[in-house]
Amino acid sequence: QVQLVESGGGLVQPGGSLRLSCAASGITFSSYAMRWYRQAPGREREFVAHITTYDTTNYADSVKGRFTISRDNAKNTVYLQMNSLKPEDTAVYSCVAVRNSLSYWGKGTLVTVSS
Repeated sequence: QVQLVESGGGLVQPGGSLRLSCAASGITFSSYAMRWYRQAPGREREFVAHITTYDTTNYADSVKGRFTISRDNAKNTVYLQMNSLKPEDTAVYSCVAVRNSLSYWGKGTLVTVSS
């Protein structure tokens, strides 16, 4: 059974930082590209960041320079380091494991940026 479990969300003040984690089980983690998506209240889900099996990364323009995606294949975990957080970063953040036509989603973790 495939499971992706996100953690690390919470309440943070504008300008602050958080690190999200996504622990995967039931898949050969190193064979999957990993992504983070987010969905803010009342808005559509949007792409945040992507990391390939070769550690190539790309980001949405809205987070470029502030967020960093990384992976630890030994721990079957992908991370999202979020710095200089803004109120508009408030959303539920979900990780996704992708390989060819397969994709597996976690349930998400809530990040709230507010003073």
